Amino acid sequence: MKKITFILILSFAIGCKQAPSQDKVVDNPPNTSGDQDGPTAYFAKLQADAIQEAFEGITTDKGKETGLFPIRTTGVSTQPIKEAAEQFLKAMSLSQKERASYAIDDDEWRKWCNVDNGIYIRQGVSLKEMDSLQKSMAFNLMQTSLSAKGLTLSKDIMKTDQTLKELNNGSDAYDEELYWFTFMGTPSNTEPWGWQLDGHHLVINYFILGDQVVMSPVFMGGEPIITSSGKYKGNSIFQDEQNLGLALMQSFSAAQQKEAMLSMTKERDVAKAEAFKDNAIINYEGLPISKLTESQKEALLQLTAQYINNIREGHQQIKMEEIKAHLDNTWFAWVGSTEDDAVFYYRIHSPVVLIEFDHQKAVGVPHDKNSGPTRNHIHTVVRTPNGNDYGKDLLKQHLKEHHH
Repeated sequence: MKKITFILILSFAIGCKQAPSQDKVVDNPPNTSGDQDGPTAYFAKLQADAIQEAFEGITTDKGKETGLFPIRTTGVSTQPIKEAAEQFLKAMSLSQKERASYAIDDDEWRKWCNVDNGIYIRQGVSLKEMDSLQKSMAFNLMQTSLSAKGLTLSKDIMKTDQTLKELNNGSDAYDEELYWFTFMGTPSNTEPWGWQLDGHHLVINYFILGDQVVMSPVFMGGEPIITSSGKYKGNSIFQDEQNLGLALMQSFSAAQQKEAMLSMTKERDVAKAEAFKDNAIINYEGLPISKLTESQKEALLQLTAQYINNIREGHQQIKMEEIKAHLDNTWFAWVGSTEDDAVFYYRIHSPVVLIEFDHQKAVGVPHDKNSGPTRNHIHTVVRTPNGNDYGKDLLKQHLKEHHH
């Protein structure tokens, strides 16, 4: 396990340092050999350094765009989510409720990480410690907050972690129930509140104000991508996100591909907006969507919907309309080849959404012979740029209006 942990930290360190103006590779990641506390201390410091910096949100080097996220009525009720949250909290013991409850503006929102368990300390109440009623209430909250697709994908990611447990001799680093829930604020029809799910390869931040919903940052990933043995043999994740992304790139003309391509080779993990990157400066790069044909634009929207449609029905349409309103200021970037079996990275980026897909190096699957990125390990990230991750722009407006 020490070898696995070291590889994971090396991979994560390359991507997790804040780098305002350029990518920064960590040349000397911490040596964890013989030091059980090394990884934990390392990630704790990464988190502390990130939290110390006041939240601004992901922006370009031109600064934050304002006026993008007005408080408004959507007409799509969030009452079922409120009721599910109240039932979940009611099912908790007093001790559990205390551990899971935070103020609406608490930094707990920003305290999440996609790495496996034991090397990053999570807060809240895990599925592992819940009784059967509490677990049913937890999944009921997810069911009312997510679409059927989003719930299925979340559960399949959890199953993938159980597969890693099997592949690593029952290691405590992996488990389908090591996922923690926290609540920020109190469930309400008028006041802001939200919930967070935090665990290996699955992080959901879910903010609600009235009938508005912001579901970001969202991290979803997995390894192995297709499970070939064990309890969940046949489990498969991210095939559409992978295949539709490649199909879109392959549909481009040579000139379009050249403009979209940031690099023809992919030798490392590329994702820029994972944990502790709340204030990352990411410029628009690649191919502007204004240069796509109508059919290509439709294909891009279908690809985007693979991520947005994890939100509950109704609110997914609202978010897609927001994205369409900024389509002419949307960019598509690519790293890697375009062969049918390619490993690659792509990014969809506009003022109101940032989506990343990244084939990663092998970490949790033992004896994987791939030294570089592989299709067997995928990370995806969805962000709301310009200050509205965690619904913070909406929260700021609400607090100003109501003089809290």
